[in-house]
Amino acid sequence: QLRLVESGGGLVQPGGSLRLSCAASGFTLDSLDIGWFRQAPGKDHEGVSCISSSGGTTNYKDSVKGRFTISRDDAANTVYLQMNSLRPEDTAVYYCTADRVMACSESYYAQKARYEYDYWGQGTQVTVSS
Repeated sequence: QLRLVESGGGLVQPGGSLRLSCAASGFTLDSLDIGWFRQAPGKDHEGVSCISSSGGTTNYKDSVKGRFTISRDDAANTVYLQMNSLRPEDTAVYYCTADRVMACSESYYAQKARYEYDYWGQGTQVTVSS
């Protein structure tokens, strides 16, 4: 089965850190641009960050710029999202996507739902609360 599997979520206090992982099952990520999204209850999904297949291009939404870092390890077939200085408004389900056509840029986040990308995961819950 071809899918992405996210892990690393949890409960953290404001100001804390988490590192999310996005691992591919049944295919390799090395030729694909990867994106991270999040969806809070009652809200639309929101693009967070993306990285190109080479790792040479990254993009961050303003709400996470300077706090989150995206990276990839193709040997491990995994993309990471390091999240520092977490805030309560970062609370959401985080999921990753991969697409054979969409390139990492502001336009990567244009799709309205995860299933509009070639591959997506079920997500991992991040809760930021004291």
